[in-house]
Amino acid sequence: MTSTPQPARRPTTAPASPHSSPSGHLAPEIAARLKRGADGLVPAIAQQYDTGEVLMLGWMDDEALHRTLTTGRCTYWSRSRQEYWVKGDTSGHFQWVRSVSLDCDADTVLVKVDQVGAACHTGARTCFDADVLIENADSGVPATDQ
Repeated sequence: MTSTPQPARRPTTAPASPHSSPSGHLAPEIAARLKRGADGLVPAIAQQYDTGEVLMLGWMDDEALHRTLTTGRCTYWSRSRQEYWVKGDTSGHFQWVRSVSLDCDADTVLVKVDQVGAACHTGARTCFDADVLIENADSGVPATDQ
């Protein structure tokens, strides 16, 4: 007896493309709250948990957020390479997750981490110390045009 070949079935737990629809892995109550950009991504700010130092900005989709929440290590989506990457896998500069929060609009993730080594791909501790646009600004009320 000859059987008719069946078309390949796509797994139901992962979307056709990483950002086309919410992942089946992220808890539904979290996925429902997230406000993603048109590309399905949310910005994720990494901050040193004990000093408050802002380390870097990465991008997460539902799967990257799920992996971050469940593994204790930051996982991001690389927009240039079009793949997931876990901070430290190639550099040895790990981000150990201490807490994860959503901002008031649920369109940005704050990940407080214990950073081991450099956070920036350039080898710097933070991505935000090489190009300071203003520093030690007067803390008074700014002048207004009249």
